[in-house]
Amino acid sequence: MLTMEEAMKQTGTLPFAAGNIVKGTIIEVRPKEVLVDIGYKSEGVISALEFEDIKTVKVGDQIDVLIEKLEDRDGMVVLSKEKAEFKQNWERILTICNEGGTISGKVKAIVKGGLLVNIGVEAFLPASQIDIVTPKNLQQYVGNTYDFKVVKINQERQNIVLSRRELIEQERMERRQKLLAEMTPGDIRKGTVKNITDFGAFIDLNGIDGLLHITDMSWGRIGHPSELLKVGQDIDVVVLDINREKERVSLGLKQKLANPWDTIEQKYPVGARVKGRVVNLVPYGAFVELEPGVEGLVHVTEMSWTKRIAKPSDVLKQDQEIEAQVLGINREEQKISLGLRQLEANPWDKAQEKYPPGTRVKGKIRNLTSYGAFIELEEGLDGMIHVSDISWTRKINHPSEVLKKGDEVEAVVLEVDKANQRIAVGIKQLTTDPWETIDQLYKVGDLVTGQVTKLASFGAFVGLQHEIDGLVHISQISEERVDKIKNVLKVGQEVTARVIKIDKSDRRIGLSIKAANYSPEQLKAEQAVLDALKPGEDLVALQHAFDAADEARQQQEEK
Repeated sequence: MLTMEEAMKQTGTLPFAAGNIVKGTIIEVRPKEVLVDIGYKSEGVISALEFEDIKTVKVGDQIDVLIEKLEDRDGMVVLSKEKAEFKQNWERILTICNEGGTISGKVKAIVKGGLLVNIGVEAFLPASQIDIVTPKNLQQYVGNTYDFKVVKINQERQNIVLSRRELIEQERMERRQKLLAEMTPGDIRKGTVKNITDFGAFIDLNGIDGLLHITDMSWGRIGHPSELLKVGQDIDVVVLDINREKERVSLGLKQKLANPWDTIEQKYPVGARVKGRVVNLVPYGAFVELEPGVEGLVHVTEMSWTKRIAKPSDVLKQDQEIEAQVLGINREEQKISLGLRQLEANPWDKAQEKYPPGTRVKGKIRNLTSYGAFIELEEGLDGMIHVSDISWTRKINHPSEVLKKGDEVEAVVLEVDKANQRIAVGIKQLTTDPWETIDQLYKVGDLVTGQVTKLASFGAFVGLQHEIDGLVHISQISEERVDKIKNVLKVGQEVTARVIKIDKSDRRIGLSIKAANYSPEQLKAEQAVLDALKPGEDLVALQHAFDAADEARQQQEEK
């Protein structure tokens, strides 16, 4: 009669073969090994190291084991609990992979490039597949259990690559579609700051990312989004706009608060004194924050009544607390004009009383320009001497011909223009205009002596008494033809000439050197010739002569 073992051998159904998995019952727990009854003629032995905690193993427990060897040197069956579990799990994982399912596993440890995960067998989770954004700290995942998707399996090597990211992305996609369908402008949503850029921040709304632009973060001034937000921060935001086709959501933070500009006129009426902080200095002024979201501009011209401020930083500093006066409000453009000088007395209010026309004043030349000189009357108040008010008689092209910076001069107030904050003063007005009494000083036919002061292509200027210049036209130098003045006359040369023409209205005196020895009849005839000439033809007219002389001087200076 055949034994059961022999019968099973003959039929080929014997479970007791190396590589097979069988059930066994624990019959004894030893310090280094566990004895298991699998129904075979010999007992099986498993290393105690294969159990997570040997103290929890009890006699009578049933477990699955893999037969490694039916008989060792001691006649015992060598078993493995871990290999049985690996084989079972491997087959289960293959089934899952074939079905495209997910699997749960516990993160065991950090390895090079990612994490080691126990899903029944050891599998590899690349760092890039842990989350949507690759985490910097992998330790936070060790010991935790997650769901994974098997993305690659190698049966020959029996290794598996997992992805948690794909499951997260799939879940986010489902949530994104749901959010886009139910979300409406005006909704307040909770989100987490995902990323910060120069122009704003991306907020994770638990399914879709929305853009919170820097201009929608605060009613106040923000230099960079990082001043308000940090990555990982939880915030409530307002949905401003939704583009469902492009899956874009615009968010706002400041919209949760009332716009301070809605009641700006009531809070800051024109003329009111206000306090604020300097938040920005620019070449043309300073921006002052009155409250978050409300800034006013103090233009450089509104900083002082009298001081000449080249740049606002000469007067104000960043973050300085100041007082100012509201000058104007434009709610539509969200602009407030502020002034500092309005908090002080305006010296121009008393300037008209203090410096009426005709008042003699003294001061130092503070600055020279092409059109005149500025004389300091008092701190902050200057008088302007126009180049035409320096001399009654001399043609002065630039004030530096007569004045220099730092000179102490006396002048007469001509006009006070409060509206434009200007005081016109003159030097020549200190004396009488010699042209008013020119008839008493010079007459046609008089012989005069003077020095040549200027040479021009058309003639020479001769300095006479009383700081009056006369013009000797080139035709009046000699009876002989003169081609070049410099060949006949030199600057500084003393000459004698006869007055042949006086034009009081145009302030001109015509001289003739060749007529110095003329008889009265000859002089009368020469004068008639001169009267017949047109200024534009030969520049006998002094004004034209002066202009030509100025042009010639400028050309020489440029060379």
